[in-house]
Parts: sequence; C-alpha cells; structure tokens
Amino acid sequence: MKTRTSPLFSELTQTVSNLPAVSEARKKVLQPLVNYIQDKLKNNQAIHLNFICTHNSRRSHLSQVWAQTMAYHYKIPHVNTYSGGTEATAMNANVVTTLIENGFQIQQLSKKPNPIYAVKYSENLPAIIGFSKKYDDAFNPTSAFCAIMTCSQADEGCPFIAGADTRVPVTYEDPKLFDGTSSEKEKYLERSLQIAAEMQYVFSSLLH
Repeated sequence: MKTRTSPLFSELTQTVSNLPAVSEARKKVLQPLVNYIQDKLKNNQAIHLNFICTHNSRRSHLSQVWAQTMAYHYKIPHVNTYSGGTEATAMNANVVTTLIENGFQIQQLSKKPNPIYAVKYSENLPAIIGFSKKYDDAFNPTSAFCAIMTCSQADEGCPFIAGADTRVPVTYEDPKLFDGTSSEKEKYLERSLQIAAEMQYVFSSLLH
C-alpha cells in the first residue's frame, strides 16, 4: 500500500520553486546545521530544532515555519521545529502577513497581547503553532536539540543554552529596522524568502 502524501499549498509551492540562490558564504554558515541534522538522520534519531532570537517575534518564527516546511517538502523524517526568545513578546503581525503572502494559511487561535497562530503549509498536515515564548518554555524541548541563534543579540546574550546538543549561529538582519517605512513590506518579504532559501538549501543537501 502506497503512503499518501499531502502536497504543499499551490501558492506555497510556487514560492518554493522561485527562491533566491544561497551564496557560498552563507552555505558555510549553514554547514554546521546541515552536519547536525545529517548526524541525527544517520543514527535514526529525532531532530529537534529550536530557533532562538531576542524577542521571538520575527526571524525565529520565520525560521521555524520554513524549516518545518522544507523538512516535509524534502521528505526528511522526524523533524520537529520550535522557536523561542530570551524574552517573550508577540509574533509580529508583519510576519503573519508575509507568511500568508508566501502561500501559508494562518488561523489566529487567540487574541492579543500574545496571540497564538496555527500556520498550515499543507491541507492534511498538522499546523505549526506560533506564539512568542522564551526559548526554555515548557512548549519547547528541554534536551537533545540544536539551538539555532537567528540574531546576533541573542547569540551574544545567551552564551549557554541548557539542554542543547549544540548551538549554531545563523543570524539574519532584523526586518523590524524597516517598520513604519516605505520599505516595510519589501524587507519582510525579502527576509522571509532569504530564510526560506536557506532552509531549502539545508534540507535539500541531506542524504537519507
């Protein structure tokens, strides 16, 4: 009996098929993450990835969502993605809008000040639950995970992440810098597509 698969939403598939190229310099930054996942695959172990930023509001959410999506798209098993911050704020509304524009379907499950969102990338698969939390929140893994530091402030401010197998700095420019400017929408989209392209590179590079 063949296993049924649930494709990505059509608009999301189109986004994935037109992502920008990843530079050689960024590939070197991403290689430790590739190596970590590859080692877990080789040993048939669960892969827990916790993307950490200062406020868990923008880059860490984009990274969590795109990593889970690309893991599924490239048929990498046993991948669970999470996000957290050194403090909790809220998942930024511009991130939600950008992900919808990328082709995700998002339902808001609770209201402010720290709303909870269900982010779907495929019709028949569980949604990714998005809300702002500290990296060591009970919602996140407590051991045997990779801590991916998505902003330099969190990387410098958290020299030790309890329970992590390893930490990998994969930092991005904060689209918050463009909030309230004429470039706001463009910069959020640019950051989302950069992260998408880099997660695509990571998961398409794996041997399994």
